[in-house]
Amino acid sequence: MRSASASTGFPFTAVVGMEDLQLALILAAISPAIGGVLIRGEKGTAKSTAVRALTEILPPVDVVPGCRFSCDPDRPDADCPDGPHTGEGTVRAARLVELPVGATEDRVLGSLHLEKALAEGVTAYEPGLLAAAHRGLLYVDEVNLLHDHLVDVLLDAAAMGRATVERDGVSVTHPARFVLVGTMNPEEGELRPQLLDRFGLTVDVVASRDPAVRVEVMRARLGYEADPPAFIARYDGRQRELAERIVKARDLLTEVILTDAALRQIAEICASFDVDGMRADLVTARTAVAHAAWSGRTVVEVEDVRAAAKLALPHRKRRNPFDAPGLDDQQLEEAINNSTPPEDPDDDPPGPGGPGGSDGPAPSGADAASGTDDASGADDAGPAGEPSAGDWGDSAYRGPADGCPNDRAPSPERDVAGSAGRRPGSAGDVSADADSDGVAPVGEVVGSSAPYKARLLSVQGAGAGVAGRRSRAITEVGRVVGDRARVGRESGRVHLLGTMRSAAPYQRARGRSGPGLAVRPSDVRLAVREGREGNLVLFCVDASGSMGTKKRMGEVKTAIVSLLLDAYQRRDTVGLVTFAGAAATVALPPTGSVETAVRRLESLPTGGRTPLAEGLLQVAEVLRIAAIRDPRRRPLLVLVTDGRATHGDNAFARARQSAGWLAERGIATVVVDCEPHRGVRLGLAGELAADLGAEYLDLGDVAAGNLVRTVTERKVA
Repeated sequence: MRSASASTGFPFTAVVGMEDLQLALILAAISPAIGGVLIRGEKGTAKSTAVRALTEILPPVDVVPGCRFSCDPDRPDADCPDGPHTGEGTVRAARLVELPVGATEDRVLGSLHLEKALAEGVTAYEPGLLAAAHRGLLYVDEVNLLHDHLVDVLLDAAAMGRATVERDGVSVTHPARFVLVGTMNPEEGELRPQLLDRFGLTVDVVASRDPAVRVEVMRARLGYEADPPAFIARYDGRQRELAERIVKARDLLTEVILTDAALRQIAEICASFDVDGMRADLVTARTAVAHAAWSGRTVVEVEDVRAAAKLALPHRKRRNPFDAPGLDDQQLEEAINNSTPPEDPDDDPPGPGGPGGSDGPAPSGADAASGTDDASGADDAGPAGEPSAGDWGDSAYRGPADGCPNDRAPSPERDVAGSAGRRPGSAGDVSADADSDGVAPVGEVVGSSAPYKARLLSVQGAGAGVAGRRSRAITEVGRVVGDRARVGRESGRVHLLGTMRSAAPYQRARGRSGPGLAVRPSDVRLAVREGREGNLVLFCVDASGSMGTKKRMGEVKTAIVSLLLDAYQRRDTVGLVTFAGAAATVALPPTGSVETAVRRLESLPTGGRTPLAEGLLQVAEVLRIAAIRDPRRRPLLVLVTDGRATHGDNAFARARQSAGWLAERGIATVVVDCEPHRGVRLGLAGELAADLGAEYLDLGDVAAGNLVRTVTERKVA
């Protein structure tokens, strides 16, 4: 590990109350085959700090001098592009490589020098971030915002220990064994279940609500800021002890025995949680072996299996896309008690006693605290408590953090003053509160039914939006549809045929008469690819009393939830505006967290008058801000209303004026008419759709399932 004088970051052993997180990171460092760690938690919970601090305690590595892939001089990789290697190696510190959210595939995997390949017939490879992370730590902050295909690339490399780059018939492979760590805030959207499953371990972290712990966090943080070298020096001994223990655990790893009884217990536990596939069993087994080595044992015991299951299973038991990862401790204990316990072949387990290896060195201190950019603590950590190595081995999993501070949508102001103040004779001025049969009382929450599959909503033409899975667009991935000139030293997939066509007319002028092609940077053409983009689907929902019919509101919510499920699968961002009473409310600004949108919608109450104009104006403001923040993402407005406007003077006229204003700005809109069919129908939603230039849908003519089919079949101009 680095000496205290060389270290500059917050010490790993000074992070307090994060025993589960520290244990997961340590086990992944001991056995990278586990497959990495996903850290989920609210902002300000020391996620990034703990990951960056881990690098300080990782053992140094022997590398071949000048090798861009950090090959081990004792065991050089036969396929290393910089090989073959001879001679003695040199020692350097373990590396932390950070992958930015906006990284391209070439930046991650590396790129090939096409000019040299064409002119000289040699493969010139420029390594990417995976090569730099070999034998170190690869850290992806906000991994849930990374595009799915890049997450797949990372997880494939982490699982295989190799990275392969293939471009136009040229292939390069190199070793890429690293500890993969991703952090995310669930408020910004979840990872897909299939990607979650690819991470070996997961940890949910929450900040302590204990004032005493929070005081210690502040005190240590301020102490670090006041004199970083002195603060780091205080933890130098603990850091060294922890680093030495990790080295010993790595050496012991191959000697740990995983008995048949332990394997059966792991299989029974995974089966009891009804997880898909076999990855859960394999990761749990590898983690149990690493935990045994960390605890100084050579035989896997029940405590190793328990610790492994708490870290390997929570994110693999999601049955619904909107379910939050989590694990029921009581269910786990029942599964352990009902399973076959591991047996020690010698009936005398070697190594230090205790499930957490409490005989080992204590890696953290009394004045421990959070790190450089976050602050946190655990609910069960005292202000002067010093989490030991045994604490990390025994730490109780506390279950998932929901990630949303308040999932209940704020209730709009309700105006239930009856008909007082209404202007008679206005087409839109009708009672929003009265319906004697089947109407939900003011403020009552009506739930949705089970969602159903929604058809694809596609946008005509090829956009240039953010990569997703909905509409055609020019993106970085997809099928090649053409080529274009490269701007400067711009990176990207080279279009081989286009480049050759560009260079061919100049070969004689460049003095080229033999084999090969004289290619200059100005000849390089980049491939134009057509893939899919994500859209902003903004729901504007009438929550007034006229929408309070229980059956009708239930159908509306079911339809919207189904569309939200479709948006979740297609990587859209979503937003929710509601209007009722006297005002419109942004229940959820545009976000990638479709799960939060579903929860806000489900908790939406109904009642009061209908401020339709205010709702449309609020929509215009939300879309204006969204266009500034993400100008490439095209919006689709889904307006769910009966068309009535009952709040304020000239309510319906103002609503039509607001609709015309939106139409002038070319906002693609679908109007869903929820006006009941009994009695006299006013047809106000149809008039509103005409003013918006929108497609009109009648909910009375279409069942809830057909509503989704009709909306998602729309072609947005």
